[in-house]
Amino acid sequence: MNHIKEFVMKYVFMIAALFTIVAVLLICVFLFANGLPVMKEIGFDQFLAGTRWFPNNVPAEFGILPMIMGSISVTAGAIVIGVPVGILTAVYLSHYCPAVIYRYIKPAVELLAGIPSIVYGFFGMIVLVPFVREFFGGNGKSVLTASILLGIMILPTIIGVSEAALRAVPDQYYEGALALGATHERSIFFTVLPAAKSGIAAAVVLGVGRAIGETMAVIMVAGNQPRMPGGVLEGVRTMTANIVIEMGYAAGQHRQALIATGVVLFVFILIINLTFNIVKRRSDI
Repeated sequence: MNHIKEFVMKYVFMIAALFTIVAVLLICVFLFANGLPVMKEIGFDQFLAGTRWFPNNVPAEFGILPMIMGSISVTAGAIVIGVPVGILTAVYLSHYCPAVIYRYIKPAVELLAGIPSIVYGFFGMIVLVPFVREFFGGNGKSVLTASILLGIMILPTIIGVSEAALRAVPDQYYEGALALGATHERSIFFTVLPAAKSGIAAAVVLGVGRAIGETMAVIMVAGNQPRMPGGVLEGVRTMTANIVIEMGYAAGQHRQALIATGVVLFVFILIINLTFNIVKRRSDI
């Protein structure tokens, strides 16, 4: 009977794994089957490098370079803001935080992960937009505002994964550094932190994926202007925002161009993950 149970469960697990693979393949087929033909029709160079997005013109113009640059600028800003804060917070929680305080900080960090993005968007509109307008200038809806908001949104991911990676480092690393005369800070930052670099890199990649794929919060604070970024205080439109804003009324070639934008976004995420895997393999050698 035990042998039969093991045999059955083996194939149950295999079916579950195959279901995941099939789901990914179906998404890929849908995106590329609907997106590549219109990219070819418009022209790959015009679609990817064009700076004018006017779907209602005759003839229509579909150039997504402003949205690509908008996504890159907002994501880069979120990384600059969120990654240092997230990693330093993870170091504090894993090696400095007293147990009494940890009981309150850890649930607060986890609560950040559970807040809906629309709530983050309201926070950005009511708090961050006026703050940026008052202290930095512009109308407040800008790359800087979106970067600050996304930097806050990726904190739970970076903190959680980085802390787990730091705690997974054997205690002998830290104790050995202390035995050689290193201080508490040097033992952590020059021994434990480098040993956890693979896990921390995974945290950064997950944070980047969250930032580049975020939609609703960015729509509410970024300005949604389909133009090339002119500075951190100028409004931009990201690829995800472009899809959500226009998909509701798009039809024909316009709709296909939005799906093609999804293809570009998918390729971006794929490149980020492949780059991480290559870097991780080299670091493990």
